[in-house]
Amino acid sequence: MRLPYYPGCTLKTTAQNFEESALASARALGVELVELPRWNCCGTVHALAKDDVMHYLAPIRNLIRVEEMAESGLVDEKRVVTLCAMCYNTLKRANAVVKEDQEKMQKVREIMERENPYGGSVQVVHLLQVLRDLDWSKVADRVERPLKGLRVAPYYGCLLLRPRGFGIDDVDNPQVMERLLEALGAEVVNIPFKTKCCGAYHTVQMKEVVAELSHRILDQASSAGADMVATACPLCEYNLGPRQEEVKKLFRGFAPLPVVYFTQLMALAFGLEEATGFEQNDPDPRPALRARGLLKEES
Repeated sequence: MRLPYYPGCTLKTTAQNFEESALASARALGVELVELPRWNCCGTVHALAKDDVMHYLAPIRNLIRVEEMAESGLVDEKRVVTLCAMCYNTLKRANAVVKEDQEKMQKVREIMERENPYGGSVQVVHLLQVLRDLDWSKVADRVERPLKGLRVAPYYGCLLLRPRGFGIDDVDNPQVMERLLEALGAEVVNIPFKTKCCGAYHTVQMKEVVAELSHRILDQASSAGADMVATACPLCEYNLGPRQEEVKKLFRGFAPLPVVYFTQLMALAFGLEEATGFEQNDPDPRPALRARGLLKEES
């Protein structure tokens, strides 16, 4: 199954471990993620003003690439797969707006007159949705190294689930990441704040606010006995991971907790250790994985 794949900017820079582990894991399940040619930044945020058309240009240009790929026979479907939660949210919502508002669709076509007109045939999905559609039993059958004994707290954040009608799962009680972790053999640790915002865009100008929000999430996971937190958003990974240096300054006695992408745990369970990229995570999750017998001790 060849599916068009939109990587976005961060997965080519600070979240390479997310992309590498995702591509390898999907391939192991018979899914080839074919990167869009000439893709551009999605724009990162969804337009909030009703008369704002410019914010739709970047995401819709990427969806035009998907239609072109399908017409050229490079992929089997017009279901474009995303990994970054922010990219998913931006592409999904822009796609819905132009499909429902023909006036905006026409304005987008007029502004991008040198592009092929967008036909509105693309469906935007997240890799977690693709995995769910494959069936968890297929995921479980591919596991070579069950994550037995590893206690993982799934963290969704905002943009995979909200606003209602655009999320990949139930906004109040999502279960898709829990089902994946169970298929991999891990023990799921549920925390009340798994759908709370980590601070997101405040990470530059309000570091202490973000550190406090991140501390609440991490403290819940630690108190519940989690070995690590799993996420699907590069910004969440940053706020919950490297941002722990700020957390330690504000909260005495705070113990670091590893934060990983769900795809890294997939790659590990599938026996694709070379694609996990754990050395790029901060804090380092490898000591916790070695303690559970899931990674070899360093020589």
